[in-house]
Amino acid sequence: MKMELTTRRVCADTEAQLISITQEVEEFVAGCGIENGVCFVISAHTTAGITVNEGLPCVETDLLDKLDELAPADASYAHNHFLPSYGTAGGNAPGHLKSMLCGNHCLFPVQNGRLVRSRAQEIYFAEFDGVKARTYYIEVMGE
Repeated sequence: MKMELTTRRVCADTEAQLISITQEVEEFVAGCGIENGVCFVISAHTTAGITVNEGLPCVETDLLDKLDELAPADASYAHNHFLPSYGTAGGNAPGHLKSMLCGNHCLFPVQNGRLVRSRAQEIYFAEFDGVKARTYYIEVMGE
């Protein structure tokens, strides 16, 4: 069995954003030399996620709006206090909750050197904590 791993960076334009990373994942799978196996896409953060959904702007808006309803910015959170271990106040509890709801990874089969997905499935990096550089991993395992 062979394994190939890459680290990728992404930066949102707004505080909360779904960023399509489908093309980057497909290009890595096609170039990694693994013909048949599985591809994992994993976020390296607790206030961001990886999700799969239909790639339509209206769906993206609905997803972000509903997550805002489930974890509103103005709610009372225990995480909104000074954290000595960080030297700052934690004010990103909604991002943690949205990440948990969204999930931090996805996986797809790889067959004949290509990602196996339907044309309606788009892979998103989901930012929930502002405009900042973020990391995600793509790992392909197989033969």
